[in-house]
Amino acid sequence: MVEKVTALVQTESVRLDSDRLGGLYSQLGDAGAEDVVCRAIEELAVRLSACERHWRRQDWAGLRKCARSLIAIADQIGMVALARVAGDVTHTVDNADYVASAATLYRLIRVGERSLTAVWDLQDLSI
Repeated sequence: MVEKVTALVQTESVRLDSDRLGGLYSQLGDAGAEDVVCRAIEELAVRLSACERHWRRQDWAGLRKCARSLIAIADQIGMVALARVAGDVTHTVDNADYVASAATLYRLIRVGERSLTAVWDLQDLSI
């Protein structure tokens, strides 16, 4: 009989490169940068979901490709932590370490959700 159950609460800190985001606004103007950021956020959400779907199907090539694509999109709008963890997922797939792939994928999803919220909140402040 189990008397004590400990719940592990996993929180992920996210890092946004505000200089990169600011550079987008300087280069493209407010309307252009907001368009790029909104499209990137939407694409990141779609691809995070696709990564999980690939993992569930054990489609390692699809997971790798999807995680790699997240790196470029996240870098474009300054999501440093998300890009790094997407690289970690790619690395675990390359090494055929599928247990680590599961762990890093779910970390990617947590970081992704927090990053999307952080950019959305940051964008709301700038409007």
